[in-house]
Amino acid sequence: MAAILADERRTGFCFTIALFAGDAAMSVPFLPPHDYRFPDPVFAPRETDVLVGVSGDLDAGRLLAAYRAGVFPWFAEGGLFYWFAVSPRAVLLPQNLHVGRSLAKTLRNRAYRVTANRCFARVIAACAGKARPGQEGTWIAPEFQTAYARLHALGHAHSFECWLPDAGGRLRLAGGFYGVQIGRVFYGESMFADAPDASKIAFACAVPYLAGCGVALIDCQQDTEHLRRFGSHTVGFADFQTALRDLNEEPLWREIGRMVADTGCAGMVEAV
Repeated sequence: MAAILADERRTGFCFTIALFAGDAAMSVPFLPPHDYRFPDPVFAPRETDVLVGVSGDLDAGRLLAAYRAGVFPWFAEGGLFYWFAVSPRAVLLPQNLHVGRSLAKTLRNRAYRVTANRCFARVIAACAGKARPGQEGTWIAPEFQTAYARLHALGHAHSFECWLPDAGGRLRLAGGFYGVQIGRVFYGESMFADAPDASKIAFACAVPYLAGCGVALIDCQQDTEHLRRFGSHTVGFADFQTALRDLNEEPLWREIGRMVADTGCAGMVEAV
């Protein structure tokens, strides 16, 4: 349950929202429509994620402002959207990409095609439909898919697709991921795989491609063993924000296009 309270003195925002869970309650800033400011996250000792604010909208302007501030939407409930920050923050510098021996062998010997922005809606829907260990349902509800589709139409959200050939010689979408790009930062959001190594192939090909477009920092959000294998490391939130302030304002060297890699699939047709 939630209740919106007037409380400008404490937060600098016109309202806070009181969130109730059983007998416990907490108060966080309510982010009003068309005001895309975010308060600075305050992390308690040993606290790794913090609820920054709650909004009643998921506008493109709010999403872009959130990513610039190092904040992202994590879930929606009761018509409200919950915005979080994470510290330490997992990031990958493209030049530090590590491809393990097994994946390198797959990249050398397997037929695959990796594309960008070929079927954004299918990728985000596949990410939403993928079961995750220890996670009930998905945070990528239909309203999130619609919001990121708007960012895609504006040129700020991008998908990367891995296509693998089927027995009939047609390429099938087997895995991929999507994220948000502002300046020279790519903010990774979610990935999926319907075939072994498919999302890994997409990521391993996309990172050097993004670097060639001018991306200097990939935000991985949370620290995971999977991403550490690719070369990610963690930074404090203040350092992360400092990097964003510089890199978000720098333009890409070239636009993110549509073809990333094609190995052994010449002439094959994608089943879009």
